[in-house]
Amino acid sequence: MSDYLPAEVILEILKRLPIKSLVKCRSVCKTWNSLICNPSFISTHLQASLSEPNNTPFILLRCFKKGKENYFLHYDNDDFDEFKQLQFPVFGCLSCSAVVGSCHGLVCLTFLPQDVLNFIFWNPSIQKYITLPQPNICCYTDDVRLNFGFGFDSRTNDYKLLIVGVEKGETLIEPYLFSLNENCWKRVTPASPKYAVEAGISSTFVNGALHWLGYQRGKNGGFSNAILGFDLSSEEFLEISLPESLVWLCPMDLSTMRYGESSIAVLKRDWEDGELFELWVMKEYGVVESWTKVLALHLIDQSGWFPRVLGFRENGEVLLQVDDGEMASLDLNCQQMEPHGVEVGAELLYVGSYVESLVLLDKAVDVRSVSDANHAIDSSDSDESSEGECEIT
Repeated sequence: MSDYLPAEVILEILKRLPIKSLVKCRSVCKTWNSLICNPSFISTHLQASLSEPNNTPFILLRCFKKGKENYFLHYDNDDFDEFKQLQFPVFGCLSCSAVVGSCHGLVCLTFLPQDVLNFIFWNPSIQKYITLPQPNICCYTDDVRLNFGFGFDSRTNDYKLLIVGVEKGETLIEPYLFSLNENCWKRVTPASPKYAVEAGISSTFVNGALHWLGYQRGKNGGFSNAILGFDLSSEEFLEISLPESLVWLCPMDLSTMRYGESSIAVLKRDWEDGELFELWVMKEYGVVESWTKVLALHLIDQSGWFPRVLGFRENGEVLLQVDDGEMASLDLNCQQMEPHGVEVGAELLYVGSYVESLVLLDKAVDVRSVSDANHAIDSSDSDESSEGECEIT
């Protein structure tokens, strides 16, 4: 077909194909393989997928079932249908993973134990991954706790991972930033607001910035809260004020989440007022006056089961986990909840929006090589000294 069609026509056809078909098309000829693996085409195909109005978005679920770690993609539609279960490889001797974040089809994973920091960027749609070099930073100690954030720098077309350290529970220390384009870590030294963040709290990536719930502790022991952000393009911190009713609360009772395509929300859990959730959204990003309380939710039954707010769906409804792990959606307009008949169990560990992409196709390792490496490790007679060398690159 490439002998009869102009190159620009082939490009227009290929950029509209789904990921599974594109991976197969690499075998047609060297020219197509070179085109599909080209970073420019990878970016073009991603933008086409994001802008296509007829594409049904996905929701990525990570949970434990029967003692195994599982990843599922569900359509973000009325029926919440399952699209497919993703194959999750065991990355060498690295186990007990945690999701830092997901962006443009990439899932950023970190692994326990964290006496050494191990990170992997994994694209489950094409089963490719890359192991990040280890940062030169102290891991968890009695005095230092770490937070991570993962997102996309649209200015440089780069995926970045930020490590923010909190020293002695209160002071933000100089952060480290990883660039996929540069494949290296660097210290960033912007003017840092005098806010701390709770260790282990996931960041919210939106509008090109990572967001956490930041706090200052007053001399009287009270708190002053704000949204602490980090712009991945300018590599500078930013501060967004909260509604007055949330400013003076214990920061452990607050968490951030994504709202729509370009703004944030804050979830408040009131432990002293009959187990109450409040959900606030910033309807216009960066405009403090646009904070609006959209939900106040109490216990739904006498059993003591409390609904877990997971995030917002594409249609603006709130995604919940109720009744021992069943998924449900709450319409904020009529305050009606609709179960989806999907049970993920109590051990639901991550929920986030997802788009299939070719990101990493041009630079990553095929996860099938992980199985080969694992087999080699299992079949070797290596002692404990060699077991420490099972990082896969």
